[in-house]
Amino acid sequence: MQYEWQYSEQQGRHQWMLRRNCVLTPVQLGGWFLSLALVSLGIAVAFAAHGAWLVVPFAVVEIGVLGLAFVLYARHAGDYERIVAEPGRLMVEACRGDAVQVLQCAPSWVRVEYEPRARGPIRLVAGQQKIPVGSLVPDHRRAALAQQLRGALCGG
Repeated sequence: MQYEWQYSEQQGRHQWMLRRNCVLTPVQLGGWFLSLALVSLGIAVAFAAHGAWLVVPFAVVEIGVLGLAFVLYARHAGDYERIVAEPGRLMVEACRGDAVQVLQCAPSWVRVEYEPRARGPIRLVAGQQKIPVGSLVPDHRRAALAQQLRGALCGG
């Protein structure tokens, strides 16, 4: 799976936009699903017309499973993490499925937790609030992201 990592810095304002690089839009995905479903049903109907009617229920099950897979893919295709660090303010917005988690606080209150050997997420901790970030970044690039976050939060 490909990931998109955009970083920008302007006048002390650091911004990261992390997301999956999805090739198909939801409309295109729906079009592909519809075309695959029609081909599968067409083949099943052709077999049923020749007496192999048991093919039809299996085609319907196949289309149902394929539809479920497409729905699960589409649900997380729009996941993203946006991190904005500027003097006096840190804003983290993490969207996973239908849930959006937002953290806003002073950068001086935040610490970056990351253990490279555990391959776990990077955690931004501010008091009792913890937001995992970097789940949309490949494992080999998480250390670089954690380093950039630490530098930005320290005013670098």
